[in-house]
Amino acid sequence: MGLVNIREVFPLGDNSSDTLIAGVHFNLTTLKHWNFTYYSNGTFSNGSYCFLAFEPYTPHLLQNGTFLNETSCYSPINPMHTRSKIGLFFACFFGLSIMFTFINLRKHGRLFLPREKRFHAVGRRWQWYWMLVVAAFGIISAISGVDVDRYYLPELPIVLNNFFWFLMLSTTMCIVWESVRHWGSWQERQLVDPDPFSLRQDDRRSKVEFWIPLVFYFFAWMNFFMVIPRPWGAIELQRDPEQTKLRAKPAATDLRFKVAAFFLFGSWLTTVFSLWHSIKHYKARNRGIFNRAFGLIKYLPPRFLLNIPLALVMIGYEAACAFEFSISPLKIDTNLGFMYGLGWGPIAMIIVVQEIYGYIAPNDDRELIRQRRVRGAEIDQEMGITKKPHWWSRLNVDNRPMNVQDSIARNVSEIGGGRATTRNLERSIEMGNMPASKGRGSSAPAPDITSLRAAANLLFPAHTGMEETQERFTDHPEPGRGRTAANTVARAGPTTGNGVNDRSDSNDSAASGVTLGARPQQIRSMLDV
Repeated sequence: MGLVNIREVFPLGDNSSDTLIAGVHFNLTTLKHWNFTYYSNGTFSNGSYCFLAFEPYTPHLLQNGTFLNETSCYSPINPMHTRSKIGLFFACFFGLSIMFTFINLRKHGRLFLPREKRFHAVGRRWQWYWMLVVAAFGIISAISGVDVDRYYLPELPIVLNNFFWFLMLSTTMCIVWESVRHWGSWQERQLVDPDPFSLRQDDRRSKVEFWIPLVFYFFAWMNFFMVIPRPWGAIELQRDPEQTKLRAKPAATDLRFKVAAFFLFGSWLTTVFSLWHSIKHYKARNRGIFNRAFGLIKYLPPRFLLNIPLALVMIGYEAACAFEFSISPLKIDTNLGFMYGLGWGPIAMIIVVQEIYGYIAPNDDRELIRQRRVRGAEIDQEMGITKKPHWWSRLNVDNRPMNVQDSIARNVSEIGGGRATTRNLERSIEMGNMPASKGRGSSAPAPDITSLRAAANLLFPAHTGMEETQERFTDHPEPGRGRTAANTVARAGPTTGNGVNDRSDSNDSAASGVTLGARPQQIRSMLDV
């Protein structure tokens, strides 16, 4: 990059109205008329336009002040340097991480259990969503950093490079936060799965868990509003040391950058508090200061032992850049060790830790299913129940052919049939609750009447219940229906004579239409009709 040192007087040409620059003659009168100035880095500029004046980019000036074949000072004509090469490495890294992030998102975002109102599926996906956002910002920032080295004079690339890097800071903190929040939710879910009423949903614990995310995102959004909405044009003004000192440095170390770093530190503290809160309520409690400290470290997942300190290093570097411009990525020729080691390195390490965790850890629903299976096996063992394998029923089933009576007997034994079952079946038949038969046009074969009768005789053996019911409404039952001859004679009324009785019986029988060979029945009430 060619930095402007001082303004130079136009070199003398053939006469007072001519100047010779890079072997090309220019009309000095025209250059002065349009207020062009020649600088020591080989550029023409009048405050609105800037052109390169050295070979092979030397333009041609017309009499009306128009430049032909000009090349802007803000053109990528320089070769790539260390900043650009390292930036391309990080661009490839973040691009590759997107593929693994999608794999982990599919693995951990799939549902294998019914949805629950208490635990939403999107809650475990947010950390992977934020990783995709960080990777996209990282790719844009790193690719823009290539032109920071290649531009002859600094312009838009330095702004884009840092604009998206500052966005990466807050979104990386969101990755750490969502991973911690989901871990706490996962611990709660494992506790309430055996007993849904073991933890209340209206106590102080639940209220704290409701407000913590709001506090975190308040700090994260305040960091965003302190850094992003600002005039970035002053960062481009690093074309000479004096301009950098007077314009770029004050803009890069203003109060808003300092306050933004402390807001991001507040979000880090909120994340640590959420982690402590989850350990306190969902893990076994220890007594004593040393035991509690040891238990806090013991219960921490290994990825949090890495991600939380890395996030703190990232925030510390942002705060240091707000006070010291020499190590800030906003400076063109900054210290690359601080820039990539403390600014980009922690972000990349957090992504790597998350990807490894996603590859090793199982899906939450699958793990919950496994825990339920283990609990079921323990309960069966306590009760003395031995669960047979799936192939047991196939090998030990009775496959011999059975007739109708054996099939019915087996069905009755399976449903616990007996006297009560028979009574219910009788009542169903008397009330007409029988399944409708198929139409005549059905193609099914006709049922075996003999088999049906055998089954009916088996279920409903013949008895004299109907006959006993009819005898209640007859005055002269036939002999042999359960009443003795003595009872029959005792019920019969006195007679006056055989002839009269025979004639009377004959007449009555003929008039009433009753068969002569049977004794007449007398109706005792209209209800008997």
